[in-house]
Amino acid sequence: MASPDVSIEAYGEYETAWCPGCGNFAILKSVKTALAGLGLEPHQVLMVSGIGQAAKTPHYLNANVFNGLHGRSLPAAQGAKLSNPELKVVVESGDGCSYGEGGNHFIAALRRNVDITLLAHDNQIYGLTKGQASPTTMEGQVTKAQPGGVMNSPFNPIAVAVAMKASFVARGFSGSGELLVKLIQQAIEHPGFALVDILQPCVSFNKTNTFSWYRERVYELDESYDPTDWSAAMEKAYEFGEKIPLGVIYRNDRPRLGSRIPAVSAGPLAKQPVPMDTLSSIMAKYA
Repeated sequence: MASPDVSIEAYGEYETAWCPGCGNFAILKSVKTALAGLGLEPHQVLMVSGIGQAAKTPHYLNANVFNGLHGRSLPAAQGAKLSNPELKVVVESGDGCSYGEGGNHFIAALRRNVDITLLAHDNQIYGLTKGQASPTTMEGQVTKAQPGGVMNSPFNPIAVAVAMKASFVARGFSGSGELLVKLIQQAIEHPGFALVDILQPCVSFNKTNTFSWYRERVYELDESYDPTDWSAAMEKAYEFGEKIPLGVIYRNDRPRLGSRIPAVSAGPLAKQPVPMDTLSSIMAKYA
C-alpha cells in the first residue's frame, strides 16, 4: 500500500560519478520526487538498469536494484514484474543501452505490454564510452568516432512505440523538472508498458544538443491535444527539429500481459501455495 508520509530523503543521497552539469542529476531528482509523491516506500520499488552513465542512476537510490548487462535491462525487469506483480518496476538506461544494444528487447517489450516503466535517458550520444554516435544521434552530426559526420538516419523511439501502439508513450526533458515528475508518475501508475523518453543533454560529449538547443525547441502539449488519437500521435512522434513536443504523446488501455496469465494474476509467485501432489508426481517421473 502507498504511504502519504514518504519523503524524498527516504531514497537517500549519494556521491555520483557524473560530470558537473550532467542532465542525469535533474532526472535523478525527478525520479526521487515522483516516487515519494506516489507514496511508494523504497522496498516497494525495483530499479533495473543496464550499462552506461544513465544506468548508474539506480546506484544512487535507496531501493531494490538490479544492474544487468548492456542493453539487457528490459528482460530482467519484465521477469521481476511477472514473478512479483506487487513491485513497482522502473528501468533506467540511456539511448545506447535501450535503443541500440537493447533495441530488440525494446521492441519485444512494446509487444508484450508488461506493467513496467522505461525511463530512457536520451542524450543522443554514448557518454560512458566517450562520445561516439548513438542510435538517436542526428544525421550529419560530427562526433569523436564519426569525424565525417553520422551517416545513419536516427532511430525514433517515440515513432516506433506509437506505431506499435505501446500503451503509454511520453517525452520529457531534464530541464523541465515539474513536467518530468508528472510524466514519471503517470507512467508508473499506467497499467502496462510505459515509455518516457527523456531528453538529457550530455555536457561533455554532445556539443550540439545542449540545454539551450533544447530550450529553444521544446514545448508542452496543451489540453487540446488528445493522446488517445493514434493518427495525431504519429504526427507528433515525427515532430523533432525546430519544434519538439513534450508530454504524453500516446496512450491506450491494451490488456497488460500479466493480467492474462493465471499464475501471475494470482499474485507474487513466492506467496502462492505449492501443490505438493502435483510436484511429487512430476519428481517421480525423474526417479
